[in-house]
Amino acid sequence: MHEHTHQNAPNGEAYRKVTDDVLRPMQSYSLGWMAGVAFCAFLILVGAISEGYQLKYGMGMSGLMHPMMWAVYITNFVWWIGIAHSGTLISAFLFLFRAPFRAAFSRASEAMTLFAVMTAGLFPLIHLGRPWRAYWLMPYPNERMLWINFRSALVLDVFAVTTYFIVSTLFFWLGLIPDVAVVRDRSKGWKRTIYGLLSVGWEGRGKQWRHYWMAYSVLACLAAPLVVSVHSVVSWDFASAIVPGWHSTISAPYFVAGAILSGLAMVLTLLIPLRKNLALQEYITIDRMEQIAKLTLLMSMVVGYSYLSEHFMTLYGREPSDLADLWNKVRGTWASPFWAMNFCNVIAPLILFWRPARRNIPTLFVVSIIINIGMWLERFNIIAGSLARDYNPYAWAPTFYHFRPVEVGITLGSLGWFMFFFLLFTKFLPVLPIAELKRDILLEHREDIAIEEAHEHPRVPGGVKPAEATES
Repeated sequence: MHEHTHQNAPNGEAYRKVTDDVLRPMQSYSLGWMAGVAFCAFLILVGAISEGYQLKYGMGMSGLMHPMMWAVYITNFVWWIGIAHSGTLISAFLFLFRAPFRAAFSRASEAMTLFAVMTAGLFPLIHLGRPWRAYWLMPYPNERMLWINFRSALVLDVFAVTTYFIVSTLFFWLGLIPDVAVVRDRSKGWKRTIYGLLSVGWEGRGKQWRHYWMAYSVLACLAAPLVVSVHSVVSWDFASAIVPGWHSTISAPYFVAGAILSGLAMVLTLLIPLRKNLALQEYITIDRMEQIAKLTLLMSMVVGYSYLSEHFMTLYGREPSDLADLWNKVRGTWASPFWAMNFCNVIAPLILFWRPARRNIPTLFVVSIIINIGMWLERFNIIAGSLARDYNPYAWAPTFYHFRPVEVGITLGSLGWFMFFFLLFTKFLPVLPIAELKRDILLEHREDIAIEEAHEHPRVPGGVKPAEATES
């Protein structure tokens, strides 16, 4: 019995190596990490100064001007929300479909979700111009019996994003519990106390694992459809308006596909430097990166199909206002961002059809950056580009949108804000799921044994061994 158990499990050294490799980055503060944190703090300072300047002198310091009263800030909001939505979606779907490469991406994707939601939540407040009035969106008792409009997509957006943030936080924390318990057992002093609180008394007993997997599966089932519904609600902020370029039934699937593409690109952007700087190439392998590259290519083609469908319906419908919006983007003042968007999101990812490109890390990193830029341009084209051509030609914007330094500073500050928290995550929490990696090692070990046994004792059809067949 002992020999059988030993045969079906790898030795303890393999498990210890996984734990040591994943926890090693948490044991010291490298110069590169501290420089990264300092640079992100500088960007946050730039963003804070820009926002303070805008609060003092008013929204006129931004480039907002009629008819483009939604522009950079709402574009940033939708862009960050898209990145946030795909993180949990990737992790939850890969878990539900038991994807073997999930362990390499799940933890970073979930962390990316949390920090991206925290970043996105800043922009509606900034766009308000008077952020201290944001509580008006919440239903609260008041003496005038005034209530928010629950039928408005903008109000639904607040509740949807808040719900998603809560579920994503629970999903992230639940996945961390077994790994944080390992960190707790190796820590001393105040660190042991904090990690002990986060691990909620985890001891790794069979009963705990049984309840753990049940709760994790339930949350994954909840998170997956929630992601689709939340980004659909975000799209209704635009689709429920009658602005040409916004008022379309394709908006919901269009936004969801774009969110998944931008999330996959951001996962590649974050993990490529992460695997090198933390020496995790053994776990985030080239094969794993190639599988994410294939998903990115697939979603790029879905987004390209969405573009074609939208333009075809505009041409087929012959609505003058929609045609004016389309021609302004194709050959008018918005032609440059329109064609740049198509190149970044549809043309450039086609290089991933070539297998050497999918397995080349610098190429993957460049393609992911291009897609990130392209997805921001897509949001900007939809939001500001469509507002530039309304129903009334008298109100059309005569020129392209003028970016102001305040908007650039706040946008750079948001990038610093996101990366600041992500760098803290890489230093204070395990960046890979240790328990899942060990389970993968166990499954691979058992698979190797099964292959070896099948090779040593081959069977012919009918369940008869060759030797037995010869004797008979």
